[in-house]
Amino acid sequence: MRSTLDLAAVSVLQRSNLLITGGTGSFGKAFVRHALDHLDPARLVVFSRDELKQYEMRQQFGDDPRLRWFIGDIREERRLERAMHGVDYVVHAAALKQVDTAEYNPFEFVKTNVLGSQNVIEAAIETGVRKVVALSTDKASSPINLYGATKLTADKLFISGNHYAARYETRFAVVRYGNVVGSRGSVIPFFRRLAEAGEALPVTDLRCTRFFITLEQAVQMVVDTFDLMQGGELLVPRISSMKVTDLAQAIAPGAEMRDVGLRPGEKLHEEMISPEEGRRALAVRDGRYFVIQPDLATWGYQPPPDGVPVPPGFAYRSDTNDQWFSRDEIAAILATG
Repeated sequence: MRSTLDLAAVSVLQRSNLLITGGTGSFGKAFVRHALDHLDPARLVVFSRDELKQYEMRQQFGDDPRLRWFIGDIREERRLERAMHGVDYVVHAAALKQVDTAEYNPFEFVKTNVLGSQNVIEAAIETGVRKVVALSTDKASSPINLYGATKLTADKLFISGNHYAARYETRFAVVRYGNVVGSRGSVIPFFRRLAEAGEALPVTDLRCTRFFITLEQAVQMVVDTFDLMQGGELLVPRISSMKVTDLAQAIAPGAEMRDVGLRPGEKLHEEMISPEEGRRALAVRDGRYFVIQPDLATWGYQPPPDGVPVPPGFAYRSDTNDQWFSRDEIAAILATG
């Protein structure tokens, strides 16, 4: 089963000072657990807005003395600067993410996902952070909704941030991946509740395909990115696709499925590398990742030495992917999640 990526032997993050924005979310909790178990950070700052979620997370991690807790919003650059003081590496995971909510509240998403991202960039340069890795989404590739458009803009800001930081030590990279199995807002618990009640499962479109990645994979990808990045890379994992109908049947075997149609701003199939981006893509780490190289680099960027060009016309879509999860594999992943 293709659900686990190899742990790096030694990471640059080892015994360093770390900060994660949006640290109380699903990814944040998984990253903090991984860091405490494998990276032994000197200090790990959890930066987020919600005091209740921070309180609950403190109980979960037993008030580990390596953890620091900062209430703050990425919309406020001054607070970010205070939190980043003495920090070596930053993971930027904070974002507003609900597609339909973005369509109704567009400028709130712009303020957090775009202006907030620029604040992270400015604060990191100002405080001398060494490297920043920002989390993106497959919806940022050829976006058709407001959420995807704000994340694409944030991606561009982080890549271009290397121009601003060219005379400084700070470097920026982006990781882009698909739906995360078991993340907050996942359809899985919703489907399980319906199945237990004997109700039909509302499937967006019976033809839909999606990329799926586990939290473990997502965390390891971010750790790997800190180790291989020079600055300016957009990394994409080579992961498996699944049919939404297979996911539904893995959650509730034999359950009735009801086709409810695509929601506003939703794609039938997802894309992580567009044909235009494919012209700048290389396969690295024995094909485990793709690197989309920057269009313009003034900070001394060099292609990765193990990079292999992808075929002409390459695009990475969930429906044309050459790796697929079977229904049994999906069920096995859900059983361990």
